[in-house]
Amino acid sequence: MAHASTGGAVRAGGITGEEKKVIFASSLGTVFEWYDFYLYGSLAAIISKQFFSGVNPTAAFIFALMAFAAGFAVRPFGALVFGRLGDLVGRKYTFLVTILIMGLSTFIVGILPNYETIGVTAPIILIGLRLLQGLALGGEYGGAATYVAEHAPDGKRGLFTSWIQTTATLGLFLSLLVILVTRTSVGEEAFAAWGWRIPFLVSVILLAVSVWIRMTLSESPAFQKMKSEGKTSKAPIKESFGQWSNLKVVILALFGLTAGQAVVWYTGQFYALFFLTQTLKVDGFTANIMIALSLAIGTPFFVLFGWLSDKIGRKPIIMLGCLLSILTYFPLFHALTNAANPALAQAIATAPVKVVADPATCSFQFNPVGTSKFTTSCDIAKAFLAKNSVNYENEAAPAGTVAAIHVGDTVIPSYEGTGLAADAAKAANGAFETGLFQSLQTAGYPVAVKETEKDGVKTTTYSMAPADLSKMNQPLVVGILFVLVLYVTMVYGPIAAMLVEMFPTRIRYTSMSLPYHIGNGWFGGFLPTTAFAMVAATGDIYYGLWYPIVVAAMTLVIGTLFVRETKDNDVHDLG
Repeated sequence: MAHASTGGAVRAGGITGEEKKVIFASSLGTVFEWYDFYLYGSLAAIISKQFFSGVNPTAAFIFALMAFAAGFAVRPFGALVFGRLGDLVGRKYTFLVTILIMGLSTFIVGILPNYETIGVTAPIILIGLRLLQGLALGGEYGGAATYVAEHAPDGKRGLFTSWIQTTATLGLFLSLLVILVTRTSVGEEAFAAWGWRIPFLVSVILLAVSVWIRMTLSESPAFQKMKSEGKTSKAPIKESFGQWSNLKVVILALFGLTAGQAVVWYTGQFYALFFLTQTLKVDGFTANIMIALSLAIGTPFFVLFGWLSDKIGRKPIIMLGCLLSILTYFPLFHALTNAANPALAQAIATAPVKVVADPATCSFQFNPVGTSKFTTSCDIAKAFLAKNSVNYENEAAPAGTVAAIHVGDTVIPSYEGTGLAADAAKAANGAFETGLFQSLQTAGYPVAVKETEKDGVKTTTYSMAPADLSKMNQPLVVGILFVLVLYVTMVYGPIAAMLVEMFPTRIRYTSMSLPYHIGNGWFGGFLPTTAFAMVAATGDIYYGLWYPIVVAAMTLVIGTLFVRETKDNDVHDLG
């Protein structure tokens, strides 16, 4: 661990022009990082149709989420590869390579032919690009944070590195703006067909600017000093993870800092968006606008908490962010339901839905290849409710009982689909879904009814209605989203400075990158998929929140008890 500074005086005055250049150039990488990831996350539904159309829609969306997660899965391996290079050859050249890989991979997604054009090759290439992006990102953040921190004067590392954290959210904000402008310019139909490619293609501008600026930078002074003294590590991976004195600090950084920071980050910005659009049925345009507003209001707090961490310490702010998240996630998301879709909230309260079924006939309906058939009465009932994001409880029934759905006091029996001919199954399913939609509508659930006529035959179709904008309390929704973003700024604003300060210069890039990317790549990156699966398994739309709450609680306990404050550590300690 880095030792306490023995004599570094805090420099008076503001940030110099050269320091501004260092911060800006380093931060462009994180803009790129979140611009790309947010593009893919918010366009997952469209990407699933473009690249995974060979399977059913549910399986396609799951595949799209898995491809999204693939980039996160390999980030720790990128941290090892590029962290080692950064400690061997230098910070500047390593994160110049990572941004080239990342930027070109993002651009290629925009020109990649879809499934209809080149078949299964399309999703294979897409996943390959996601893996390359993940590997590059594994080396990007550690290099940027290390580079800025090693340029920062003593007493201002929290402030300097907080700008990196700020531009991560600015990357999300930028992606939202590009998506919204493109959608508005070309129209929803054209956007779904080809317009979605434009935001990916625009990324080449970010790439060109970032590479040009980074080429003009010099190596960090701490690395130059270490290299001139011949003290660079010859085996940074072995030193970082093969020696218990440093490995234990890596473990503490993961479980006592970055795991909790990651789940708070992803809950506040990714999961909140999915919850609005998938569960509360808020249209994508409105949801993106409200997320963008909350980000715009909340972004300055990254700098505020980075600056404050130079005064009172990094640890208290990060731990407080975790604590507030643990205590308030459930009431905040309940409040979000009430504000964004009051009709749905009222229906859940007055006419709760319950599935009464033999547990032995109920499956966890994960079917990524689209081959399994869910034909038991329980599976048929739960498949309908899951597809329409209807909150429900489970009640066990005696063996052999045909499942039934209770909507308030109304009971709608399901049916056994095993062995039914295709026509009979279609008729039975049509009658079941129509009866269930009608019961939900009578109970006050927002149901859309559409009448069509073809060849003199009238057809009525039902679906869950989108949230009613006229009844939505949009200022309150933005306020709740801002609180979630505020928690993000508390845990994320000081984290870069703290991770840099935990490790000696000779192995800093390698040592800090791995816990950061395991935390954010695995604990955070898999949060949407994990939470979605937890909701699907239980029927409770809020059940997925237990994942970030439990992880944040683990970080709160371990961080409070075992992680030491670092703000007075000397980042020029060579180790």
